[in-house]
Amino acid sequence: MYKIPISVLVVIHTRALDVLLLERRDRPGFWQSVTGSVDRIDEPLVETARREVMEETGIDASAGCLLDWQYSNRYEIYPHWRARYGPGVTENQEHVFGLELDECVPVVLSEREHTRYRWVGCSEAAGLVFSSTNADAIRRLALPATR
Repeated sequence: MYKIPISVLVVIHTRALDVLLLERRDRPGFWQSVTGSVDRIDEPLVETARREVMEETGIDASAGCLLDWQYSNRYEIYPHWRARYGPGVTENQEHVFGLELDECVPVVLSEREHTRYRWVGCSEAAGLVFSSTNADAIRRLALPATR
């Protein structure tokens, strides 16, 4: 079954702007925020965000403030991940969310997807993630209108 090229990016952060990063199992050294595709075309994006946060971190999104940041990115899917999508699919539409928590919390990683996690400051996090859209989303945390 092919992945649907509609996904969410969820930047998990604290009020003090510490950001949770996850290291990909299939790409050591690739750090990122929570990401994931919709399971079905009619799955509400907010439900995708809640599900992915739980699956990848063990964090219940209701423990914080989950917000749809009301913007999305269209980007070319990295060639090494294209086989996950249908024939001829080369682009993905990524919808950005933020999940604000009161403080850094322990994380239970999805062993299938990630090897490590870390909480780092906003500026450092933006420099560590491999995706430019992820870095841009993290930089937006400093903008008062985003939070």
